[in-house]
Amino acid sequence: MSSTITSFTPVLAALVSLLAVLPIALLGRSPNLREGATFIAGIIKFSLVVSMLPTVLAGTTIEYTLWQILPNIAIAFRVDGLGMLFGLVASSLWIVTSLYSIGYMRGLKEHSQTRFFSFFAVSLSATIGVAFAANLFTLYLFYEMLSLATYPLVTHHQDKEARTGGRTYLTYLLSTSIGFVLPALIFVYVKTGSSLEFSKDGFLAGSINPTEGLILLLLFTFGFAKSGLMPFHSWLPGAMVAPTPVSALLHAVAVVKVGVFCILRVYTGVFGIDLLEDMDLGIIVAWIAAFTVVTSSLIALSQDNLKRRLAFSTIGQLSYIILGAALLSDRAVMGSMTHIAMHAVGKITLFMCAGAIFVATGKKYISQMDGLGRKMPITFAAFSIGSLSVIGLPPTGGLISKFYLVTGAMDAGYVALLVVFLISTILNAAYLLPIGYRAFFPKDPDLAAKPFSWKNVDEASWQCVVPLSVTAVLAFVLFIKPQLLLSLAGLMVGSNG
Repeated sequence: MSSTITSFTPVLAALVSLLAVLPIALLGRSPNLREGATFIAGIIKFSLVVSMLPTVLAGTTIEYTLWQILPNIAIAFRVDGLGMLFGLVASSLWIVTSLYSIGYMRGLKEHSQTRFFSFFAVSLSATIGVAFAANLFTLYLFYEMLSLATYPLVTHHQDKEARTGGRTYLTYLLSTSIGFVLPALIFVYVKTGSSLEFSKDGFLAGSINPTEGLILLLLFTFGFAKSGLMPFHSWLPGAMVAPTPVSALLHAVAVVKVGVFCILRVYTGVFGIDLLEDMDLGIIVAWIAAFTVVTSSLIALSQDNLKRRLAFSTIGQLSYIILGAALLSDRAVMGSMTHIAMHAVGKITLFMCAGAIFVATGKKYISQMDGLGRKMPITFAAFSIGSLSVIGLPPTGGLISKFYLVTGAMDAGYVALLVVFLISTILNAAYLLPIGYRAFFPKDPDLAAKPFSWKNVDEASWQCVVPLSVTAVLAFVLFIKPQLLLSLAGLMVGSNG
């Protein structure tokens, strides 16, 4: 029997990096102090999240209502298994990304670094706000806050390409959230008269018919376009004009994971798995996600720009999460939840490697990277490990979540969708493994004939290399010790993993 306690801790965890924006901005003329404030805020946030972990693992939910705006409409916070899982991912990887950002931004002598770190902090506050939102209204507010906070990061370079990418980014995300999610939210509120508070079994049962259920499901699924589901995915490759730390933020720590988290939260906390099964609605979304998985993987194969290849890879991996949730079996839903973390670790490693390569060599096209592993062995070794995790191969954590997704598809009885997972895994290997291989074993016989020597190693700065090494090691750790993630996911589906 689960219980509930009231605590201000989730509110503080959500707002601490927002409060850090003022000292970050004021210390702009002293980069070391500015970045020190960034780290202090990150460590405090992570510590607050971890402090709530034992309580949540014990089956207790932590709640706090910050502001009652209207009857049954409040800004409220709630920490359960799913929120804790996402909160741990976001708060821990933000610390690593902050260190990486210092090496990247200083290495390239980027302008407006104070603005960059300020909006970086706001973005994480919005992300934790989403993770710990107690109801649909609070979730929506922080979701929109994240869209606006990341816009200056996407357009950081302030050139024509950045402005074009930024306009596409904001247009897609705001138009879908305002055009789809907001009407759906209002309809649910009017139809149920409830507080929109998330429940483990949902709160729509008995309030809607199957037609209304299908429309609402599609509005929420496409409305949270940060998930990158086709056809509302074009913003994501376009956002690759941003500095690489932003790409890492977009693809691992915050934006896209917020999209799939919101969809998971709506499926489990608004509809409820039982209602979706009774109305037979999941299969429709499952096939949309399956199409996105295969199509994005095929497009990734054709991309020579490394960041764009990784961007299309992300689109497919996000749809794994949606597909697993739409299958509605316990194992598939657990696979979706754990894949949030497993993919985050693998993909942030890949993006940080891409940035380190650019900082050290100025190269961003795969065709330019023949033999580069001899010059940057640590970076390309980490890239190979990140690739294994994204593909779902041992000994990396990606295998664990994909095992649950595949066995969940079998439990649900959808053999065709099981085949989609397998085909996509082959495609993942086809567009990721050759990058590391050609870096260490170039086609050019002259390059291949040159013996390796540590004297010729020329990696990016340690601030770039250490974070990507840490996340690569973490991919191993999550394979050996996945129990924490599985326990948190199990709390949401009534399983112990």
